Amino acid sequence: MDLAHVTVRQTARAQLITAQEQELPVPATLRYTSTDPLAVHLDFPSEACLQGEPVTWTFGRALLEEGLRGPAGSGDVQIWPCGRSRTVMELHSPLGLALLQFDTAALRRFLLRSYAVVAAGREDVGAAVDQGLNALLGNV
Repeated sequence: MDLAHVTVRQTARAQLITAQEQELPVPATLRYTSTDPLAVHLDFPSEACLQGEPVTWTFGRALLEEGLRGPAGSGDVQIWPCGRSRTVMELHSPLGLALLQFDTAALRRFLLRSYAVVAAGREDVGAAVDQGLNALLGNV
């Protein structure tokens, strides 16, 4: 099997916490790909987004792991445990803030599946840097 192109996808049952403290279900998919080994992608379909376009949030796999144990992140993505069975993600954008709760066991299961593809500490950082530079600079 060619590990250079392995993708792990897992649906995630998220609950959007509103300003009125209501919980609204939001469809989401967690995605990890071996070609971007340091990152986790959280995909929201168009029907779950304010502007009617699909949205992807990308953040470090290490941030997700850290956020399952305790408060993590200081930027656009912050993650922390909420009791024993839930994990909160706070997503900041120019359009505002979204507060989402996820089932902690599902997030852990996703991380374990990603580590089965690329073990922690075995990420090819050189390839990730090359990919990032190519995305930023194109064929300059």
